[in-house]
Amino acid sequence: MSAATLALRRVSPRRLAGEAVRRMSPQFKRRLLALSAACIVLTALYQLWFRDSSLVVVDKVQVTGLTTSNSARVRAALTSAGKTMTTLHVDRSALERAVEAYPVVRTIEVQPDFPHGLSIHVVEYRAAAIAISGSTRLPVAGDGTVLRGIRLDGRLPRIDVSGSIGPKALLDPVALGAAAVAGTAPGVLRSRIDHIERTTSGYVATLRDGPDLIFGPARGLRAKWAAASRVLADTDARGATYVDLRLPGRPAVGGLAAETVTPVAPAGEIGLTSTTPTPTTDGTASTPTDSPSTGADPAQTAPDATQPLDQTPTAPTTGTPVTPPATTSQGGAAVAP
Repeated sequence: MSAATLALRRVSPRRLAGEAVRRMSPQFKRRLLALSAACIVLTALYQLWFRDSSLVVVDKVQVTGLTTSNSARVRAALTSAGKTMTTLHVDRSALERAVEAYPVVRTIEVQPDFPHGLSIHVVEYRAAAIAISGSTRLPVAGDGTVLRGIRLDGRLPRIDVSGSIGPKALLDPVALGAAAVAGTAPGVLRSRIDHIERTTSGYVATLRDGPDLIFGPARGLRAKWAAASRVLADTDARGATYVDLRLPGRPAVGGLAAETVTPVAPAGEIGLTSTTPTPTTDGTASTPTDSPSTGADPAQTAPDATQPLDQTPTAPTTGTPVTPPATTSQGGAAVAP
């Protein structure tokens, strides 16, 4: 390391700045002071006068995104609040306070258009379900927000509420979970849901002309709905009575007709049975042959390696064929009695 570098490290930045100022020419110092003073004056003029002056006042407010029945009132409230501002001084909190009485408004996006325009895009809540409490029926969002006066598009799932619905949001925790299930549903599937309830298996969504969707707890709902979409799109799942989505990585489908599984002879019976009787077209069985004798070589009595494992089991050496026990279907799976 050079001596000059060591000397610079021992000198403080303040000392270096003072030394640089002392080396400036008087003329450069006057220009620097004048420039600093001009910046201070311009900043003060902007903050104290120009940004709130009539030169940049908002006189045109454009509001988009409204579909609710209260659209006219929401638009009027935002327009009135916006015209009290300038394009250089937009008070977003004032705009939000102007529409806080309308729960349908989820958030607003504000974009000033210099010098006199202001664009406001309203993001509305979308109705996810119909909350029912006695004779009261109100649309609610996926987070439980009550949406009074909102326009409904198509059918929505029903949710039963215990007690009152609440002025702004659902108060029943069970209904809140059901609203979350409805809110995360894809739009195409949401219109097919008849109602959502909580059972001993957790939350269950009943589809119109479709299976029940078992969600369990109201967690990981997006992954569960993605699994439900895959299962319902599979033609092999047609006719199912339920789809268990509690493990979204391995959804279980129930109620489908199961194929009969032919039992396989236990390994201990190899060498003690004769060749499988072959059924004929008239329903009778042919006489078994090559029946092994006592003490026969096990290598000669072992079954052919090419014989399929799902072949009908062999019968004892009595000359009478044995009928394999039929299997029964329980819950969509084949189970031997």
